[in-house]
Order: sequence, then C-alpha cells, then structure tokens
Amino acid sequence: MRRRAAEYRRPVRRRFSYWIWLLLALFCIAGLVLFVVQHNHDEDQRTHDYLFQERYARVEHVAKKNLNFTEEILSATSFSRQLAEQMTLAKAYVIIAKEHNSLHLAWELSSKIRSCQLLLSRAAMTGKPVKLEEAGPIIQSLSSLIFKAQDLHYDIATTIMTMKSHIQALEERANAATVQSTVFGQLAAEALPKSLHCLNIKLMTDWLKTPSLQELSDEKRNSPRLMDNNLYHFCIFSDNVLATSVVVNSTVSNADHPKQLVFHIVTNGVNYGAMQAWFLSNEFKGATIEVQNIEEFHWLNASYSPVVKQLLNADSQAFYFGGYRDVNVELEPKMRNPKYLYLLNHLRFYIPEIYPQLEKVVFLDDDVVVQKDLTLLFSIDLHGNVNGAVETCLEAFHRYYKYLNFSNSIISSKFDPQACGWAFGMNIFDLVAWRKANVTGRYHYWQEQNADGTLWKVGTLPPGLLSFYGLTEPLDRRWHVLGLGFDLNIDNRLIESAAVIHFNGNMKPWLKVAIERYKPLWDRYIKQSHPHLQDCATS
Repeated sequence: MRRRAAEYRRPVRRRFSYWIWLLLALFCIAGLVLFVVQHNHDEDQRTHDYLFQERYARVEHVAKKNLNFTEEILSATSFSRQLAEQMTLAKAYVIIAKEHNSLHLAWELSSKIRSCQLLLSRAAMTGKPVKLEEAGPIIQSLSSLIFKAQDLHYDIATTIMTMKSHIQALEERANAATVQSTVFGQLAAEALPKSLHCLNIKLMTDWLKTPSLQELSDEKRNSPRLMDNNLYHFCIFSDNVLATSVVVNSTVSNADHPKQLVFHIVTNGVNYGAMQAWFLSNEFKGATIEVQNIEEFHWLNASYSPVVKQLLNADSQAFYFGGYRDVNVELEPKMRNPKYLYLLNHLRFYIPEIYPQLEKVVFLDDDVVVQKDLTLLFSIDLHGNVNGAVETCLEAFHRYYKYLNFSNSIISSKFDPQACGWAFGMNIFDLVAWRKANVTGRYHYWQEQNADGTLWKVGTLPPGLLSFYGLTEPLDRRWHVLGLGFDLNIDNRLIESAAVIHFNGNMKPWLKVAIERYKPLWDRYIKQSHPHLQDCATS
C-alpha cells in the first residue's frame, strides 16, 4: 500500500513541477514581449516627440514671421483680444475710481493696465502670440480688480453716466484738435515761403533800380496784340510771381505756336513791380505778356460792385480778422480764411469789363500746370453757353445742394439741388455770350441776396454756380484734372492724359507741405538757373 501510494505521489509531483516550469517560461516570454513592446513604444514616443518638436519649431517660426498682430488682437479666441478688452474696461474704472477718491484701486488698475500694455507691445514687436502662461495671471488679477470696482459702489448707471460725460469731453477735444489742425493747415498754405519773399524783394529792387524795365513796360502797354481776337488770350489773377510764371511757362512750352499766345496778368499794388520785372526780364518763347495793377481799376468800387462793398464792410473785416464769433466751430477756420476778402479772387466775374475788346478768353488759376496745347479750347463749340468747364459731380458731394442753402426759398425755387457742379481754374469763356446774358449782373444780384451770408458761406464757386446756371458747357474730363493739392491717390494715367492739372487744396507745390509725388510736375517749369532763384535758395 505504501509503495503504491509513493508510486502514485511521484507522478503528481512530476506533473506539478512541469506546470510550474511551464508557467515560469510563459512569464519569461511575456516579460520579454512586454519589454520589447515597451522599448518599441518608447522609441516611437521619442520619435514622435522629436518630430512634434521639430514641427512645432517650424510652426512657431512661421507664426513669428507671419503673425499679423492686428488680426491677432481682433481674433475672438486670442489672449491678446482678452487683454485688450479687459484693459479698456479697466481704464474706464480708473477714471471712475479717481473721481470717487479710491486712489489705491485706481493705482492697482493702472499697474495692471501697464502690464497689459507691455505684454501686448512685446507681442507686436516680437511677432509671437500671447500665451496662456503669460496672459493668465494678468487676466485673473484684472478680473478680480474689475469685480472689486463693481462691488464697491460703481453700479452700471454710474458707470454709464460717467463714461458719457468723458466721451463728450473727448469729442469736444477732438473737435478742437480738428479745428486747430485746419487752422494750421491754412496758415501753412497762405504763408509765403522765405525763398519766394526773397525773390519778390530782389525783383522789386530790379524794378525800382532799372528805369529801362519801366520804359519797356510803357511800350508794351499799348500793343495791338493785346486786343487781337485772332490770337489766343489767357488771363491769370495772382500775387504769386513764381506760380504765375509756372502757369505761363507750362502753357507756352506745350503750345504748338507759342508766339500766338497772349497772357493778361492782374496782380495787386504790392507785387506789381516784382511781377513786371520778372516777365519783362525773362523770355517766354515770344508770347505776349501784359501785367496790370488791380488798384488802377477805378471802376471796380463799392458803388458798382456789391462784393467790394461787402468786403469793405466793418462786420466783414471783424469776421475775417477777429471779434466776430457767432459761427459754427467746424466751419470757422475755412470761413475766416482772409483769401475770401481778397478782391483778386473775385476778378473772374469781371473779365468782360477788364478786357472789353476780347471775344474769348481762357481763365487759369495760379496753382495749375498746363501739359497740353490749350489753343484747341478756342475751337470747342459751347452751343451758345458762356462757360466751358469740367464737371465735378462724379461724387455726390459736388452737387449744388452741397454748396448752397436749399432751405432758403430763393435757392430752392430756382435751382435743382442735384445739378452738377463744375470747376473753376481752367475755364473757356465766350465773352460775347457773357455780355449778352449779363452774367456779371447775375453775379451782382446773388451777391446782394447773400449780404447776410444765408445763401452760401464763403468762396467764389457758389456764386459762380448760381451766375452760370444753365450757361455752362461740360468739357471732357481730361481737360482739367483736380486734386493735386490734397489727394494722394490720383491715377497716374489720368494725370498723364490731363491737359491741365490743378493743385487745388492746401498742399501747394511751392510749399514744404506739398505732396512729393506731384511736386516734380510743377518744378520742371521753373528756371532753376535764374540768379535770383539760386541766391534765394541758398540764402
């Protein structure tokens, strides 16, 4: 029995030992497999991490290179946007806190605002977007401070009222700054540069010290060419010697037959000698040039001309030179421009009286440059009209209602508010038709009606629109291109095709504020080698 039992137990132990070894082998194999798998996984992870870091570095480099900070700060999901919004709100509460004498809270808010500004400035300079770890603490602390401000006594109604008052104050400051900017711009436009003042003095000296110039002037005064209607007549009314010279020089330079051109220049008594000296001592390709002094037009007086009467009025003097303040603050700088008190600007309405023998004349402002032969203007059929001009109503703001007061029945009963405006500065006038239609009489009528300034505010264009209403023939736009004194974006092709380019606006080509892109168009017609110009440029 014992032997059988022993024989029976031996196989069981052998079987048990077998299974133990088998399990151990399986564990070893499983461990080996797990080791291999883990090793491969680690290798894959390291490879993935490496590739991810490399890709992130590339993305970060591209982001740094191409980051548009404006788009970043406008993005609803960016931290820059959140910082900017909280900073704006915090600034409002700084104002309110100071008004309620919570200076410590105002200081805390200001400190966090500076942190926001530094973070946003760094992002803008480096081209890197703001990250959570940078923005998070600031956003959290600012939120806490804003909540604290709201929790004190700054309810919504108080906040709204306070912000409204500050917005109103800021608007008033902005309006004042706009007015001041306009004033400075006009002062710059009206001021005579030192070099031009120097030129005037030298020319006036030449006129006074050179009797032969005065004798030559007397000889040319009665030239039959001045009244010959077979020639081409141009008139310019200006006190700027150099600008007038550019107009004349550019016109003769681009004319097919410059000797057939006659220029009638009218200036004031102060600049008469300088203007005479310049045009008598310089050659303009054989063109005839006449210079007149407006102070010798004795017929142009207060008893004949309403505008002379108005300009001499004490109220007008006070309005333009101080004392009178009952005027819209936005319009005041332009309305107070003394050029509107300058009679030379109104001579354009008296051309038939100044030149009674002439039948047709081209009027040119002193801030234009001629680029094509203008003699072709004299052969244009005006269809019985008086004024040939380029219309300017491609934009709505150049229609009649923008220049005239249509709430006044005198205007609204006679004119179409949508009628197209046109440009002064390059106009062909049929003086025969002018006299027949009595345009100057029309002008006098409207000046009398506007004695109190209720029909239009300032300038010569509004009375021109009224006086030449129904008597204006539209010209091709290429005859007269405007805007070179204020518009930076005129198409080059339009400028090149233009017969006349006009530097209307404050940025005149003879000023430092001139638009550099257009200035060479004017400079090319200045005789830079003239001794006076060289002396004045270097003095």
